[in-house]
Amino acid sequence: MTDAVASGISRTITCSGCGTEVAASLLSCPVCHRLVHGQALKDLAARADAAAAAGDVRESLAAWRSSLDLLPPGSRQYTAVTQRIETLSHQVEAAGSAPAPPLPQSGWWKWLAGLGPIGLLIWKFKFLIVAVLGKGKLLLLGLTKASTLLSMFATVGLYWSLWGLWFAVGLVVSIYVHEMGHVAALRRYGIAASAPMFIPGLGAMVRLKQRPVGPREDARIGLAGPVWGLGAALAALATALLGGGPMYSAIAHVGAWINLFNLTPVWQLDGGRAFASLSPPHRWIATAAIALAWALTGDGIVLLVLVVAAWRSLAADKEVKPDSGALLLFVAVTLALALVFRYTPKNALP
Repeated sequence: MTDAVASGISRTITCSGCGTEVAASLLSCPVCHRLVHGQALKDLAARADAAAAAGDVRESLAAWRSSLDLLPPGSRQYTAVTQRIETLSHQVEAAGSAPAPPLPQSGWWKWLAGLGPIGLLIWKFKFLIVAVLGKGKLLLLGLTKASTLLSMFATVGLYWSLWGLWFAVGLVVSIYVHEMGHVAALRRYGIAASAPMFIPGLGAMVRLKQRPVGPREDARIGLAGPVWGLGAALAALATALLGGGPMYSAIAHVGAWINLFNLTPVWQLDGGRAFASLSPPHRWIATAAIALAWALTGDGIVLLVLVVAAWRSLAADKEVKPDSGALLLFVAVTLALALVFRYTPKNALP
């Protein structure tokens, strides 16, 4: 339950149906079975509808998710709200994959249109810049949390003692970008979560305050980490190629390795969350991509990822609905990370 909803609910509530004093922790009256938090649910539904009318799908999703916290699982209302959340989630995904708007037919954009493909590229690049700036703002927002900063400093201190200050800083920033990928996806789906918390020597984590409604959402939230981690590795590699020196190549190499390990399809690792949304044939395709990644890298950890993926594919749940989007994302990020790992020299490591 979100803090905003919890703050508006007292310890005990009088059931509006039968007058029984009911603990706020209960979701339905034990006597007449009326929903305990009926008024709060009405308020959240009004907030969700108003946000949807204003075109704010993320806010609408957040309100409906808060409603789930106040509904008994398995109830008719819980099922209805879950279906509404799934519909809005598909809208979020469709909006994220929508093409850039066409060139306007007035003003100086006519001049860009006259440049043909080059003008279209410039126009699309504008939206790319806006997207990058938006992500940069989110990255800075994460650094405003004391828990994130303090745990980052502790992790930098540990890695500094092992490999030097600037490599430690680069590695921690790479891990932070990975975690903020999860945060960005969670925000996109309107799911409340904590800021990243670093665990020195082990990595970092984001604690969810609400759960995704199904494997489809969970897969995309999980894969967002490696996708952003890939971006961090590519940025380090580009810096190395532009004269930054071998340290940046080392950061790209280790960052790619960490993100490949996170694609292991087990437990709560990102790969496990992705595999949960894949049908048996799709799991074998993903396993084939991991096999190709191992051929590219020759790394023992990637071989471990391959073995686990094959085991998960053999034990696949036949009832899982196919999720082509998650499969394509998994394959693409796996092979891209493998290429970064392959073409960054190991001898650059400190």
